Amino acid sequence: MRAATDRVPRDVVAVIALGGALGAPARYEVAQLIHVAPDSFPWATLVTNLSGAFVLGLFLTVVVRRMPTSRHLRPFFAVGFLGAFTTFSTLAVETVTLVKDGDAGLGIAYLLVTVGVGLLAAYLGIVVARRLPRRTVGA
Repeated sequence: MRAATDRVPRDVVAVIALGGALGAPARYEVAQLIHVAPDSFPWATLVTNLSGAFVLGLFLTVVVRRMPTSRHLRPFFAVGFLGAFTTFSTLAVETVTLVKDGDAGLGIAYLLVTVGVGLLAAYLGIVVARRLPRRTVGA
């Protein structure tokens, strides 16, 4: 059986790793800007995940429409940077913690709002990208 990295060219793996190395500190900086006290609502993760969903919808729509043959841009930004910037695992842990600490309603609402509004944010990113004027070559 071949390893997963045998199927993905090493240059693509490298740009994903580079994107992730930049996305993780960006997420940390958002957490520093939106200070969340222990045992309170996880606003920083919510903002990070929702903004990441919007940017992913916007970015992928622009790239697919304008640069469909880009070999490194999509893996670098969509998989690497935004993959490290957003965080499903933290969402899961925070949801379980809220439920475990007696805030089951808040935990379930947090999970549902993140997923529902995240889908809406991605859709809005797509809508915004589709409304951007197309640039002509050489302009």
